[in-house]
Amino acid sequence: MQETYYLLFFIGVMAIATFATRVLPFILLYKVSEHPMLLYLGRYLPPVMMVLLLFYCFRDIRFGNVSDGPIELISLTLVVGLHLWRNNALLSIMAGTGLYMFLSQSSLPFLN
Repeated sequence: MQETYYLLFFIGVMAIATFATRVLPFILLYKVSEHPMLLYLGRYLPPVMMVLLLFYCFRDIRFGNVSDGPIELISLTLVVGLHLWRNNALLSIMAGTGLYMFLSQSSLPFLN
């Protein structure tokens, strides 16, 4: 019984700490929210982070080998196509992730 209270207390403290780290920047920076540097970062940092994640995802692919990376390339094609068609980043990322997980977990012979 004591372990249950300890775990509930621990979860509560972690929830408060997580919430505080998310809210604190907004509380501290509300007066400088129109600063040119923050506007610049808000505009350009998300696409830069997406490109870095893309490089990280494709870091092990060797394009000279035909059997290397077909799942990743098929998923990337879906993400790019959906984003160009619907211009919805959430839809594109979720569909690409879902297709990648489906293809990587399935045992389709042409992908292995």
